[in-house]
Amino acid sequence: MTPLPERLLICFALREEARPFEKRAGRRPHLQVLVTGMGPVHARRAVCRALAAVRPSAVLSCGFAGGLDPTLARGDVVFAADPAFAWRDRLLAAGARPATFYCAARIAATAAEKGELRRSTGADAVEMESAVIAQECRECGVPCATVRVISDVAGEDLPVDFNRFLTPDCRLAGWRLAAAVARQPGLLRRLWALRRASREAAGRLAEVLTAFIGAAGPGLPPPPAPGAAS
Repeated sequence: MTPLPERLLICFALREEARPFEKRAGRRPHLQVLVTGMGPVHARRAVCRALAAVRPSAVLSCGFAGGLDPTLARGDVVFAADPAFAWRDRLLAAGARPATFYCAARIAATAAEKGELRRSTGADAVEMESAVIAQECRECGVPCATVRVISDVAGEDLPVDFNRFLTPDCRLAGWRLAAAVARQPGLLRRLWALRRASREAAGRLAEVLTAFIGAAGPGLPPPPAPGAAS
């Protein structure tokens, strides 16, 4: 199997996406986890800073994705890699499968919207950050791959259209969402169900990423076994 990159930068849009992996992987000298913030503006800004500070050997853009391919199930981990990315075999061995991504300017909140994206783009999954991360990496000559877990499937509507609760710079306006819950008490149950499903999906992504990095090298502790107490 191809040796692990000497210095690996793993990007997540949200802390909720990153936390299970951070717990499993622990601190490793060769590994940097970066939480960029949601959307292309935050992703570009954060990645540009990171690439300018210490040049990594490779970058992974990770987190949630919405399914566009109806055969993808929640918890499936899919990836797409630049031609220069030399570690596809490690991703395949870790349990990820190849896919194509569409990087959208907004959250695909309904099954109808996902269906239209599937028809118009042919992509298997949709997310919001990886295109700009890959572009910045290509311009810096750093190999990059997108590795995402399906958090909501093609035929599924999200509990609400979260785009209504985002500020112009892609931050969640919690007070707006709280006001919507106050008007629709049944919405809270659906949001909690989504939160549970998202945590499970993030845990599955953490399993695959931890398998990808494996034991980090001589003198470093191996990652915790799946299901082990942290």
